[in-house]
Amino acid sequence: MLLAQKSSCFPAVKQHAPAAITLSCPQPTSGMRPRTRFPKALAEDSEQRQALETEYKATKNTTADLEAARTDKPSADASSMAKAPKVKPGIPLTPENVAIGIVYFTQGVLGLARLATTYFFKDDLHLDPATLATLTAISAAPWVVKPLWGFMSDSIPVFGYRRKSYLFLCGLLGCGSWVGMATPGLVGTPATAVAMLVVGSLGTAMSDVVIDSIVVEKSRGADSQSTAGSLQSLCWGASACGGIVSAYWSGALIESLGVRGIFLLTSAFPLLLCGAALLVNEDRTSVPGAPSRLLGVQLDGLWQLLRSQVAALWGALTETGVILPAVFLFVWQATPTAETAMFYFYTNKLHFQPSFMGEIRLLGSIASLVGVATFNFFLKEVKLRKIFLWTALIGAALGLSQLILISGLNRQLGLGDELFVLGDSVILTVLGQISFLPLLVLAARSCPEGVEASLFATLMSLSNGGAFVGSFLGSLLTRGFGVTSSNFDHLAALVACCSLSSLLPLTLLHLVPDNLSDKDDKD
Repeated sequence: MLLAQKSSCFPAVKQHAPAAITLSCPQPTSGMRPRTRFPKALAEDSEQRQALETEYKATKNTTADLEAARTDKPSADASSMAKAPKVKPGIPLTPENVAIGIVYFTQGVLGLARLATTYFFKDDLHLDPATLATLTAISAAPWVVKPLWGFMSDSIPVFGYRRKSYLFLCGLLGCGSWVGMATPGLVGTPATAVAMLVVGSLGTAMSDVVIDSIVVEKSRGADSQSTAGSLQSLCWGASACGGIVSAYWSGALIESLGVRGIFLLTSAFPLLLCGAALLVNEDRTSVPGAPSRLLGVQLDGLWQLLRSQVAALWGALTETGVILPAVFLFVWQATPTAETAMFYFYTNKLHFQPSFMGEIRLLGSIASLVGVATFNFFLKEVKLRKIFLWTALIGAALGLSQLILISGLNRQLGLGDELFVLGDSVILTVLGQISFLPLLVLAARSCPEGVEASLFATLMSLSNGGAFVGSFLGSLLTRGFGVTSSNFDHLAALVACCSLSSLLPLTLLHLVPDNLSDKDDKD
């Protein structure tokens, strides 16, 4: 089964996991709301801490809502939210929320080139399944170092902005990368292709960090868990809609335009990020009288600012309520996958055409949207451990069902290969979407003020790092079982090994908080 992925070059994820690799940090274990904590050594020196906090507040661009909270005055954004029409369920239709939807829609619509990229590596560059899995993982390296982009966004304003400017630059990076992929004289080897995909992945990963920080700020200030859950549903619902728009045509256009034509068409979509940047509600950062600046940031205070950010981030990461679920999610994502080998089986053995592969992606995107709706309306209050347990068990069982396809037993039962694959893809995608949305809500509502992008990006990177490891393990197992572009003798053993390994993280299920309840999280 081919799952929708978070970025156009994101590594393949295991069959029971969702497309977007995410990670949760738990709720506070006490009745206090989460807040930034400084190390004891820093706290003991009150004068130094006061100086750092003063420097930080002088250079950090706070949002209009936080400023209003300090002055007890309603912000412009708050007023507009109060007057704005409501969309389901309880999300104000403000320009900033529209920007959130645009960024996630762009992430979904970039899937137009995902299938073309796989065909490009397989047919144009003639790579075997194991090598393809390895290069796909490498091309997603920017997702593993998301904390770096979080620090940059939180600490270094570009042209006076910590959000708008980065989103605009991300759009330009993404556009340039796909134009490069469409140029035959520029990209003709695996190395140059991976280099271009890394640039595109950088633009998508950094824009994800920036927009996630905005979602975190809104989720932390939400009145209830339900509102925060609705924000996450807006994000991933928009991503699923983007995936639906691009999914079917991703296969059909390969047959008419070719992979290079698809790459050129895809290059237009990252420019939507430039438009979204204009909708973000952010005041310009300015430090009057600063003797030296770098793109609008005071150089003299940059080191002190970074130290305060690192101190706050470290204080949050050392909390057991954050690190224990992080360990679980890393292991959850680090189980190997046979997805790349199955793609070769579909196209080289079963001879599925690009148009049908596009149909698989289309139904997968629709199933992803169904998963978002299912969680949003029925499962927001269900205990986390129960969601993880049942999605893992059902996902492993359905993963083993692919042995029926590999052996050809489905044809003996009168069920065609195409119908079998479509049904399997839909069910697994719904399960995957249901399993990760609660984690996003929990992560967003637990991030302390001041390091929203940094901490959330760190948590996401741990999960992405797990997927990175899982992709490499899948590549090693594919090579170890001798599965190639034409030899599928041991594919059944590979699929069974990967499916059963997905149950191993359940031994660490006790590290995850049991629910998302926010009832006791009051000052």
